[in-house]
Amino acid sequence: MVDFRLSDEQQALQKLAHEFAEQEIRPVAAEYDRRADFPWPVLRKAFALGLMNMNIPSAYGGPGLGVLDQVVAQEELSWGCSGIAASIFITSLAAGVLLAGGSDEQKARWLPPLARELTLASYAVTEPAAGSDVAGIQTTATRHGDDYVLKGSKRFITAGGVCDWYIVFAYTDKSKGHDGMSAFIVPRASAGLSVPRKEDMMGQRASNTAEVVLDDVVAPVAHRVGREGDAFRIAMLAFDKSRPGVAASAIGVARAAMEHAVAYAKERRAFGVPIAQHQAIQFMLAEMRMGVDAARHLAWHAAWKIDRGERNSLEAAAAKAFAADTCMKVTTDAVQVFGGYGFSREYPVEKLMRDAKVMQIYEGTSQIQRLIVARQMLR
Repeated sequence: MVDFRLSDEQQALQKLAHEFAEQEIRPVAAEYDRRADFPWPVLRKAFALGLMNMNIPSAYGGPGLGVLDQVVAQEELSWGCSGIAASIFITSLAAGVLLAGGSDEQKARWLPPLARELTLASYAVTEPAAGSDVAGIQTTATRHGDDYVLKGSKRFITAGGVCDWYIVFAYTDKSKGHDGMSAFIVPRASAGLSVPRKEDMMGQRASNTAEVVLDDVVAPVAHRVGREGDAFRIAMLAFDKSRPGVAASAIGVARAAMEHAVAYAKERRAFGVPIAQHQAIQFMLAEMRMGVDAARHLAWHAAWKIDRGERNSLEAAAAKAFAADTCMKVTTDAVQVFGGYGFSREYPVEKLMRDAKVMQIYEGTSQIQRLIVARQMLR
């Protein structure tokens, strides 16, 4: 029997996340977007309520929640503001790399502090000339005895200027391509590491997207995650768990835009009647609802599979691509429903449209997700 009901615990988490988004995120979202400041006060409250680092196992002091639990919460928080939600959830991605490939010693050292206090970790893969083409990264890690020396630069790193440590991807043997890539835990206080600038982004401006430069940064062998050359495989395992969450974020943004469009269509009058009575508007609203609901089913299914211990690479990629594309369409159509007011910063949908675009880009573009789906189908 197929059961689409959330458990009592999941419903309680959903309610908690929604109320937090409504009371703590939405009232300040526009101001954080305008100033592009990092939302520390919001994160402190989220941490106190247990809305951060949900994937850390109980053995390391965390709640040990499943991917579906996180997906449910992530939709609600992103309904409040996806930039702030990205700041809340970014550490889960870095922690996911340790959970997928870290040693017991690494997990025991680096995960408990994330559960005890507000500590952030960032995921540093993207570079000036390498985004979707991960094999194109130029950062290197050269071994000298019991240490590696890292040299290179990273771009568009979420929470890059405010985190406590990074998971940095670098080549230990470039001749091997993907199989020559390794991952390292690198504290932000490391000598030679600098954050020269914060990026001025179009959307999700509250997430402190930054450039990170590594100039002969020393990382001990004990900070290497997994064996040399394991990084790409570990990253793909982490993405299988994180991509349903990105899909959920896109769904939250799309749902917010849809709700604003429905409310506005009931109020705005044209040709003597509310525009909601015009079939052209009704069709747009119906398409929004169908897209949001379909995306949610894909995200939940991908999360459900990985929680059962089943491989979900195809489902996670499909959910991420479909939800991101749906989010872009729904937010664009919401601006259209609002007309000229939708193009004004006095109204909420222009921000949602700006926030939506990056959903089609980060953690693998929509085109890369389609490649993953096709290759899984043809395998």
